[in-house]
Amino acid sequence: MPGRRSAGRRSLAVLAGCTALVVAVTSAPASAAATRDVLPPRDGWASAGGGTTGGAKADAAHTYTVTTWEELRTALAADPGAPRIIKVKGTLNATAAGCPAFEADGYDFERYLADYDPAVWGHDTPVSGAQEDLRAASATRQGAAIKAYVPADTTIVGVGRQAGIVGGSLQIQGVDNVVVRDLTLESPLDCFPQWDPTDGATGAWNSEYDSMVVHGSTHVWVDHNTFTDGEHPDSSLPSYYGELYQQHDGELDVVRGADLVTVSWNVFADHDKTLMIGNSDSAGDTDRGKLRVTLHHNVFRDIVERAPRVRFGQVDAYNNHYIVPAGGYQYSFGIGQESRLVAQRNAFTLPAGVSAAKILKKWKEAPVTADANYVNGKRVDLIAVHNAELPGEVLTPDAGWTPSLRTRVDDPRRLPGLLQRQAGAGKRH
Repeated sequence: MPGRRSAGRRSLAVLAGCTALVVAVTSAPASAAATRDVLPPRDGWASAGGGTTGGAKADAAHTYTVTTWEELRTALAADPGAPRIIKVKGTLNATAAGCPAFEADGYDFERYLADYDPAVWGHDTPVSGAQEDLRAASATRQGAAIKAYVPADTTIVGVGRQAGIVGGSLQIQGVDNVVVRDLTLESPLDCFPQWDPTDGATGAWNSEYDSMVVHGSTHVWVDHNTFTDGEHPDSSLPSYYGELYQQHDGELDVVRGADLVTVSWNVFADHDKTLMIGNSDSAGDTDRGKLRVTLHHNVFRDIVERAPRVRFGQVDAYNNHYIVPAGGYQYSFGIGQESRLVAQRNAFTLPAGVSAAKILKKWKEAPVTADANYVNGKRVDLIAVHNAELPGEVLTPDAGWTPSLRTRVDDPRRLPGLLQRQAGAGKRH
C-alpha cells in the first residue's frame, strides 16, 4: 500500500489470559525506591488537593515488570482497584505487525484514493460510501489494539536506558492519581487517516491517536519522558491529492474535564500539533473551572504549534525551553476560549528570520500573563512584541491569577544547558 509505514497488531487472546505477571529484578538505573517516588509538595497543580502518589502503596503482588505491549495491557487490567507499579523494561511495540493486520476485509487504499479523488468527489461534501466505511472499520481495529487504559493509583515507570513505547496510546481516562515517568514515547502512526475534502480550501488528511491522553482524570504527574515521532517524522510521510498524508495527531492531550496535572522535565520533539489543553470551544460545561495544568522544565524542540494550545484552563507554564524550528513554525502558546495562561521565565531559542511576535497566538479573546521570558538570551516582553507586529490580533495582558505551586524557579538563561542535561527519559536530577 503506497506510503504505508509499519504499524502492527496485538494478540487479543492475551487480554483474556491470566493476570499474574512475573516480577523480575532488573539492573535499571532507577532504584526500587525511585519507582515509588511521589510528586513533591507544591510541585504544580497536581500537588493540590492531596497530592499525587500514583502506585506508591503497591505491594509486591502488584509490582510488575513488563517487556511487551501485551504484558503492559494485562498488568493494567489486573486486579481492579489495587494500587500498582508497572516497570517497563525495553521498548514495547504496540504495532509490530504492520498496518495490514488491522485492515477490514475489502479495504483497498488504492480504491479509496480513486473513489475520493477531489477531481471525482469534489470539495463540497465529506466522503462516504463503502471504502470510507471500511477505512473506519479498520481504524476501529487499530484503536482497540493500540490503546492501553491506565487505572487509578498507578505508576508506570521506565527502567533501563531503552524503556519506552512505540505506537501505543496511554489512555488516562476518568481516574485519579496516576504517575508516568522515564519513558520514551514514539507517536502512534495512524494507519487509516481520513480524507476530509471540506477541511480548508483544498482538503486535508486527518489522523487519530495521541501518545498520551488525560481525559476527565485528576492528579496526574507526567515527568521525565521523551515524546517524539521517532522513525516517522512528518517529513518522511507521503502526500496524496497534493496534501500531506498526516499520520500523527498529538503527543499529549489534557481534555474533557481533566484537572490537577503537572507535566515536568519532559522533552517534546519533532512534532506538529503537540500539546492541547481543552479540545473544544463548546466544552465549557465540562472544562470550565478545570484543566488546571502546570508545565515546567520541559523542552519543546522543533515543535510547529500547540506547546500548548489552551482552552478554559488555568495553566502555569514556566521554566520551559522552546527550540523553534527554522521552517514551518506557527506558534508556541495558543490563547484560546476562556483560557487563563501564565507564561513566565521561559527561554526561547529562535532562528534567524523568526520573530518573537509568533510565540503567542490569539485564537480567542482571553487575557494572558507573559513576563520575564527570554529570547536568544535577552529579556523580551512577548505581549508587547506580539501586539506591535500583529495589531489585528491584540492580546490583553494579565491572566488574573498568580501561580503559587512552584518548587524551584530557575533563571531562564540557565535553562538551555540545564534542560539539555536533565530533561527527558532517563535523566532524573
